[in-house]
Amino acid sequence: MEPYLEQQSAEGDPFVAFHINKGLVRKYMNSLLIGELSPEQPSFEPTKNKELIYEFRELQATVERMGLMKANHVFFLLYLLHILLLDVAAWLTLWVFGTSFVPFLLCAVLLSTAQAQAGWLQHDFGHLSVFSTSTWNHLLHHFVIGHLKGAPASWWNHLHFQHHAKPNCFRKDPDINMHPFFFALGKILSVELGKQKKKYMPYNHQHKYFFLIGPPALLPLYFQWYIFYFVFQRKKWVDLAWMISFYARISLTYVPLLGLKGLLGLFFMVRFLESNWFVWVTQMNHIPMHIDHDRNMDWVSTQLQATCNVHKSAFNDWFSGHLNFQIEHHLFPVMPRHNYHKVAPLVQSLCAKHGIEYQSKPLFSAFADIVYSLKESGQLWLDAYLHQ
Repeated sequence: MEPYLEQQSAEGDPFVAFHINKGLVRKYMNSLLIGELSPEQPSFEPTKNKELIYEFRELQATVERMGLMKANHVFFLLYLLHILLLDVAAWLTLWVFGTSFVPFLLCAVLLSTAQAQAGWLQHDFGHLSVFSTSTWNHLLHHFVIGHLKGAPASWWNHLHFQHHAKPNCFRKDPDINMHPFFFALGKILSVELGKQKKKYMPYNHQHKYFFLIGPPALLPLYFQWYIFYFVFQRKKWVDLAWMISFYARISLTYVPLLGLKGLLGLFFMVRFLESNWFVWVTQMNHIPMHIDHDRNMDWVSTQLQATCNVHKSAFNDWFSGHLNFQIEHHLFPVMPRHNYHKVAPLVQSLCAKHGIEYQSKPLFSAFADIVYSLKESGQLWLDAYLHQ
């Protein structure tokens, strides 16, 4: 085995996937070492695909050699500038055209676009995808998520890396915590819920009420309030300072034009519009895919069974923050997003060789699949609830 593969085997694929400065992190991990397997012990559990893992590690080495882990800083600078321009354009719309309904609505659309795009950009910094040092990534992450969006970086890190470690694994991926109290997700978990005769919601209608409590409500009715609970409960005062800078900025710029009530109306309209954008994009790659308890599968299989792609286009890339390449993002979470399309053919070849389905679909088909999968799992729950 090549030295690169031996080193990775010892450390684990998630470790290699999540960190950019592995030497620094190893220093902190030394104190956690409790022992090593003796040479005669099997290094792979029977639930894990040894051949797939080794070939993926070779692919990782190829990706490094191709320079696909290096960011184009001009790309990210221009991306940040386009967000700032949208932000300024929103304010200028009210300043120039007044605060009647049409300028107010246009301002809300521009601000919602800026907020959604800032959400995708903070995701890049949070994954350490832009700079070669964690320090600069963390600083810009605080600026974008804290000052431009008013949310805590620590909250995002806390939730998002759990999601990446075990996507679509019940009780380990916080992104599917709406099961079972709001939705019955996935075929296996839905049947299990039905057999247990549990009914927290009328799940057979979940594909309908999703339109009420899903896309419109997540940000304005949940995230907006939970983030403050999070920072106070965990005493994240640096995050709170960044968040206050956001609220101070929008108050100073918009209260003179709209008054306090007008600003509150604008703010929650923006959160409502952004929430719809955010939920449809983030759920289209995961909800229709395999959802189950953690079966202790290997890193690559875990990621591939939980993710699908949406076809590449200039609009899809921009609209989703390149998360239309969800498969590549989950396999290479620190890869700069502008390189996803370059590694995609290599990932497709790996999947084809091992008989793994590589799903890519049109944008609106991906949206529709969220609803279809909710309808299917709701019906499976009902059948099990009534007849099993």
